[in-house]
Amino acid sequence: MTKQPAVYILSCKRNGTLYIGVTSNLVQRVWQHRNNQISGFTQQYNIHVLIYYELHEDMVSAITREKQLKKWKRGWKLRLIEENNPDWVDLWSQISS
Repeated sequence: MTKQPAVYILSCKRNGTLYIGVTSNLVQRVWQHRNNQISGFTQQYNIHVLIYYELHEDMVSAITREKQLKKWKRGWKLRLIEENNPDWVDLWSQISS
């Protein structure tokens, strides 16, 4: 997996603080979060576990989806995660191999 627009959700633990982001290179971006290369919210709250991601055909659709998810109520976000990753497994190994 190299450059492809994606929306992703990180967390610090199951049902913990969530971070929603968008990127054109998911592997690189998640690696940056995991290694505290990006200062800010994820570094401050130790949010490094990839629990959900969606791949998109273009950045416009990825950005649109990111904005949509950020407006969702927390319960809706948790349901989306649970439907796709019920055990809250760190998906890093899926994308980095």
